[in-house]
Amino acid sequence: MKRLLTSLCLFTSFLQAELEQPVAKQVILADKRIHESSGIARSLRHPGVFWTHNDSGGEPCVFAVNAQGKTLAKMRVPKAANFDWEDIASGPDAQGKPSLFIADIGDNLTIRPTVQIYQIPEPDLPDDPANEHETAPPQIWHVAYPDRPHNAESLLVHPQTGRLYSVTKSEDGNSALYALPHPLVSGKAMTLEKILPLTFPALKRLGKRPSDAQMTTAASFSPDGSRLVIATYNHLQEWRIRGKQTLVSALAQPAQLIEPPALRQMEAVCYDADGRSLWITSEQLPAPLIRLAR
Repeated sequence: MKRLLTSLCLFTSFLQAELEQPVAKQVILADKRIHESSGIARSLRHPGVFWTHNDSGGEPCVFAVNAQGKTLAKMRVPKAANFDWEDIASGPDAQGKPSLFIADIGDNLTIRPTVQIYQIPEPDLPDDPANEHETAPPQIWHVAYPDRPHNAESLLVHPQTGRLYSVTKSEDGNSALYALPHPLVSGKAMTLEKILPLTFPALKRLGKRPSDAQMTTAASFSPDGSRLVIATYNHLQEWRIRGKQTLVSALAQPAQLIEPPALRQMEAVCYDADGRSLWITSEQLPAPLIRLAR
């Protein structure tokens, strides 16, 4: 009953949300090697730089791009495979050092008994961006759901605690927020902890299917941890996290509904350094890089 009431509260919160349409500024990622941009993360080491990657079946590489859409690096992750890379997040490692977390968590057929997250120290930017370089060897975290396999495309790293979270994706809008154990454990598959269910209702938008608003594609915490945004194919939903408020309490409040420019397949979102503006991109060629000023 408690779970049902929480789901109903979350569903109602979307219906109560006001629609925000921020000012959008768009550039193009001219690098044709970035043809299915499926995640974006703000660099913690290099101001004005973002990391992205291609979707399933692509090379196990991450790309550094700047706000003008110029590629600054192509970095191959050694001993990694891009089975279904769906998101990337930046955050602190166990020692507080800037790291990248690459989410190989896609599972459209819901058959994978475990999924994995690659963690690497955030790389230096090379002097010769035209050439491919290699990252440090990754730490690989294997995880499994407590009930059954789920599809997911969203990874979040809390900027203060470093705890990792994921949001599942479903065609009917019935999703859930899961957390990885903290601290992480190597050498075995860790069991995810279900934090709470999330319901994403169908929403009308010109040129889009209402069901596109039900399928989650990316998520991010703001740099100070006071905001959380979740993307679907055609909308963004944002919650405020005030003081010592728990995630469960924060996500039970009405979300701010944000309508970005219509994109073919929006699958990436992160916050800018100001903690309010957002960056998004899309799986298409050429790929747009859009800053939503608020």
